[in-house]
Amino acid sequence: MILIRHAQSEFNVIYAKTRIDPGIRDPRITDHGRNQAHAAAERLARLRESRPNRVTRIVASPYWRTLETAEIVSAALDLPVSVDPLVGEHAAFTSDLGSPAADLRAQWPEIDFSHMEEEWWPQSQEEERHVQDRAARFRDQARDLADYRDVLIVSHWGFIRALTGVETPNCGILSFDPHAPHPTGGELLHDEAA
Repeated sequence: MILIRHAQSEFNVIYAKTRIDPGIRDPRITDHGRNQAHAAAERLARLRESRPNRVTRIVASPYWRTLETAEIVSAALDLPVSVDPLVGEHAAFTSDLGSPAADLRAQWPEIDFSHMEEEWWPQSQEEERHVQDRAARFRDQARDLADYRDVLIVSHWGFIRALTGVETPNCGILSFDPHAPHPTGGELLHDEAA
């Protein structure tokens, strides 16, 4: 399985400078973020050619920043996208309040959001243990997928860290083994900041 953190968002730009929540709900990716996502798609295309597994589908968190990242990668690699709130961010900031499912359907009519509640995001700040539990549930589900080696997950810093122990930069790409003990199994393949 391949994990990728979403591209740089409006939140990331401000928070990196101030370390203060700027109050941006469900932020969009920046122009730099779009460039990161295009570069990540090129790296993923090369990975598909050089690895025994090949990515055949994308599962994204339903936040705007992950969907925008997935949209760019999907267009470049011609892959279908589905969504799963289970791989959403550790709810800790205003940015982790999502957009209603109706708004997501209007923006991405080709993606099926019918399995999601209208307000699908956590309604309060999540404790670390809850994110760890969610990551462990995802690991169990991923382990049972026949095609887990061929799936690309577009997720977030907090969720990827809870799942693997790895702190990933924007558009950082990891390989992930769901059979590894929790919370491990992630190997950084590419660090966007490098």
